[in-house]
Amino acid sequence: MTTHKPPTIDPVAAARWACVPATQSPWLHEEVARRMEDRLQWIVQKPSAWLDWTPARGGLEAHALVQKRYPQAKAFVHEESPSGLAVSRDALSLAWWSPARWGGGAVQFGLPTEPVQMLWANMALHMAADPQALINRWHQALAVDGFAMFSCLGPDTLREIRDVYADAGWQQPHHQFTDMHDWGDMLVHAGFAEPVMDMERITLSYSTAEKLLDELRGLGRNLHVARFPGMRARSWKRNLLERISNRLGARSTDGRLSLTFEVVYGHAFKPKPKVKLQPETRVSLDDMRAVLKK
Repeated sequence: MTTHKPPTIDPVAAARWACVPATQSPWLHEEVARRMEDRLQWIVQKPSAWLDWTPARGGLEAHALVQKRYPQAKAFVHEESPSGLAVSRDALSLAWWSPARWGGGAVQFGLPTEPVQMLWANMALHMAADPQALINRWHQALAVDGFAMFSCLGPDTLREIRDVYADAGWQQPHHQFTDMHDWGDMLVHAGFAEPVMDMERITLSYSTAEKLLDELRGLGRNLHVARFPGMRARSWKRNLLERISNRLGARSTDGRLSLTFEVVYGHAFKPKPKVKLQPETRVSLDDMRAVLKK
């Protein structure tokens, strides 16, 4: 199957980010996951097995919420990097003396050998260098009639920071985020059916520009192919902090610095495979007459 690679994402930078050790799930990711978990109440299907895709960054607390909602379901965890796997193991493994460990409630690490009924992927898709290939992998991991539940960042995210960079004449501060309608098209292209997409905007405020930057560094990196190629000087960072404080502070009535995050939510089902049509189909004259009579 062909893939769709975002033109603004540097695949080398994306691969490096995937290997950066994750010490804990970012607060924003946990909050988005909590909101996404609440949407599971509207899905009638109860999975007997589900797969959590990279929870070390996507939300370890959220994993516990989903596990609580489906206590009888087998839970699997997949991490793309050894560091992420180590973090997930430390946070989600049960103690050897826990009754749940011997009763089938222990989390299993690695891709399941059998398809699962739900794939849970929180805040991962917008950092993928080849998101279509990632969605294809999700489709392969699901059983027929299973569903994927995911979230990611949308185009309005960090629009205030883009304005700061544009005023200074600097390169883009981040790679472009994909619109939710394009995500829906990719889901259909991968073989999913009935994709449902929606979005909301979350505004976070900070007391200082330093705290704002610290938050952003925990959420991801600038993967833009046209990002500044070298190391920045301390004077440039001071200039950046000053510009953020001045521009974002001017928009505020209480002195706090606000950032917009557009969060896209989506889910889609894996339908039964359709019968492939042959390039050439032969129908006898008698069969054609019978069809026409009907």
